[in-house]
Amino acid sequence: MQLPHVHNHAQAKAQGWIKTALLLGLGGYFSWIIVTGNFANYINLRFAWLSYVAAAIFLLLGVWSLYGVLRDTGHDHHHDHDHEHEHGVSWGMLAIIAVPLVIGTLIPSQPLGVEAISGSIAITNAAAVANVTTFTIDPLERNVLDWLRVFNSVNDYAEINGEPADLIGFVYREATFADDQFMVARYSISCCVADASAMGIPVTWPDTAALEPGQWVRVQGTFQVASFRDDELPILQAQTVELVQQPEHPYLYP
Repeated sequence: MQLPHVHNHAQAKAQGWIKTALLLGLGGYFSWIIVTGNFANYINLRFAWLSYVAAAIFLLLGVWSLYGVLRDTGHDHHHDHDHEHEHGVSWGMLAIIAVPLVIGTLIPSQPLGVEAISGSIAITNAAAVANVTTFTIDPLERNVLDWLRVFNSVNDYAEINGEPADLIGFVYREATFADDQFMVARYSISCCVADASAMGIPVTWPDTAALEPGQWVRVQGTFQVASFRDDELPILQAQTVELVQQPEHPYLYP
């Protein structure tokens, strides 16, 4: 007559240990992405504090859960019925908790790249709304997002003719591009990678065929309005294009 009770106790004990391992594992995972800086692959840097909060919460919950499991293990079996409710986490809930830990552990942390782009990149982008601070930045210090804001704010693209630019981004090409054209692209994220949007500046470079999609490059040149995807747009006439390492923080933030 005691078998169901023994079974329930064993199951609750197993669930308690698994819950503890998952909580400590999540705390350890968040601590690891903080130490390595990999959290920047997932969220806007201004929300980095959330990683610290998550690490602290999971570690505290894990330690508390461990205390409960060890305490119950030391109790006499005659008192098991007083504590079974403390481990009332279903197997389904444990599986849900385990999924992000397994994914985060098994899949290498890396920022979004050219392969994540679906469709085409628009020159005018929702994230590239005009920003008054853009015009106080030296042209050679502006990034892709800054220049798109400039594009969106001028009445006539011809105003940009002759402007110098020095941009870093990854190579993006579409089948419809001219042989000597590519885009120097970046991702912009407002909160996290879930809202990431790709944006780019068209570039003309005679040796475009030598570039591989996804390669990070530094492009220096001047803008000139010309034809791009059947439209007249400012195109960066590259004077130099050099391969560079991916920046420590590859995303741009509106």
